[in-house]
Amino acid sequence: MAEQQNNQTSGRDFLLSDLFQGPSAPWTFFALTVLDLLVALLGNTTMITLIRADPQLHSPMYFLLGQLSLMDLLYISTFVPKMAWTFSQDHRISLFGCSIQMFLFTTLIGSECLLLAVMAYDHCVAICHPLHYPILMRPRVCTLLVLMSWLCALLNASIHVIYTMNLPFCASREIHHFFCEIPHLLKLVCTDTSQYEKGIFVSGFVFLLPPFSVILASYGCILSTVLGTGSSLGLRKALDTCSSHMILVSLFYGASIIKYILPKSHNSPERDEVLSAFYTILRPTLNPLIYSLRNKDVTRALGSVLGKCGRWSDQVSTVNPQQVKHIFKIRADKIISST
Repeated sequence: MAEQQNNQTSGRDFLLSDLFQGPSAPWTFFALTVLDLLVALLGNTTMITLIRADPQLHSPMYFLLGQLSLMDLLYISTFVPKMAWTFSQDHRISLFGCSIQMFLFTTLIGSECLLLAVMAYDHCVAICHPLHYPILMRPRVCTLLVLMSWLCALLNASIHVIYTMNLPFCASREIHHFFCEIPHLLKLVCTDTSQYEKGIFVSGFVFLLPPFSVILASYGCILSTVLGTGSSLGLRKALDTCSSHMILVSLFYGASIIKYILPKSHNSPERDEVLSAFYTILRPTLNPLIYSLRNKDVTRALGSVLGKCGRWSDQVSTVNPQQVKHIFKIRADKIISST
């Protein structure tokens, strides 16, 4: 299969591996992945819609959560459709398509590292300095923090992708991964890339360690403040506010440290694929479920929207057809008389 695909590719096309070639029941795993795609699209789209539609969710916390859902939509819609096409039809990916995948993945993972730190800071200010919260997290400051997260990640991704795609590739164009990622493309380069790989390690370290330190400091401040009050109710409210974010941070940073910080000897190709599948397939589905199931404001907003839809459908079903016909007849007579 790979040889036939390789004969058909142009000199600038790459060949992607199939994520489902290893399992004993590939079509079952493929169907589950497509189902995961639909659930992630529905969940994240619902979160963004609720945050925009409900005035009570127009706060910095939910603005940041909406940005996280936007990142998850980009994750799942960028990689899973191409993965499905690779499984069913064609393993080829163009040089441009490969560059886009690398750019988006590097941008999204970098911006999410920074966004999670901003979310932790938001929780810290809300609990530790509630009187200063309207000033410290006013809309302009919140927007600036999110914008800086995106811009830093975009700059980092642009530098790495431009440098990687200008390296000389060998005759083999087969990428042993299910999407284009910089470390896997470096294996196809004909020159020594050891120095550049150290630069990638440093870049990953910079995007992981300072944000993770901010998160730890924020939750340390929250814990100190809540314990200082001696209130069990305050501790319970703090845990309710921060528990979803702590779960998300544990999942994201745990996988990131294993993938990018630990030595290569600790990572096998199978583990690397599992971690990459976690980023691109599983996590975009988990995030809206974690926040929607554990957040009373989100469930309330969802119930409100569903209630309005139910009342609207009941009103439509109880409309008398003769009344509708009579209303249209009156309007038609007014139009005729006015002309």
